[in-house]
Amino acid sequence: MFKNLNITRFVYVLVILSAFFWYGLAFFSGKDISKLWDFVKLIPNVVTADIAVLFVFTKWAWKWRIFRKWLVPFPDLNGTWKGQINTTWIDPKTNKRPEPIPVILTIKQSFTNVSCVMRTAEMTSYSYAEDFKIDNDKQIKQLVYSYMSTPNVKVTERSPIHNGTIILDMMRLPVKKLKGHYWTARKTTGEVELTFWGKGLLDDLPDDLGEHPMSYAG
Repeated sequence: MFKNLNITRFVYVLVILSAFFWYGLAFFSGKDISKLWDFVKLIPNVVTADIAVLFVFTKWAWKWRIFRKWLVPFPDLNGTWKGQINTTWIDPKTNKRPEPIPVILTIKQSFTNVSCVMRTAEMTSYSYAEDFKIDNDKQIKQLVYSYMSTPNVKVTERSPIHNGTIILDMMRLPVKKLKGHYWTARKTTGEVELTFWGKGLLDDLPDDLGEHPMSYAG
């Protein structure tokens, strides 16, 4: 996560804030920071103020639009995303690809971490390695993560536990969307398209999402 941050700007902002705290504390306490001892005595208070600001920033403020792009390059993806999977897998019973599979993706994100859980009617996958890939010069804005997928017990014969990786392009216009592709250790691939549903993290598929196209297979 931190490799995407503009460290130089972070340092500049922190230095400016520290200077502001130093002068403010000196003014209200009646100290003269041109005197070395008065300057040094304010260090603990300035450090405390810096820590408080960093706490507020990493806990809440990083999500604010005012910091977007110039200081925090990655977006706030917290919430539930609804959409569908289009797999390239061929059903041996029909010799055809299944219809689009309804899916939800829940993302829990903080300033330093992000976790992703994808659910269909047949499986749940949990991310274990996540990162943002952002390069504004090349117009690349992606969320990339590897995951372990655990199918429901009743379908493990045709859909065993497996690992995979997914790359999602992060789009905001004309709608907030995640779109990309995945590949798995069982040599299946596919495309995923999701639109933002809401900030809540759903624990199960909503009733209006539709049935899984392979539900007949049991």
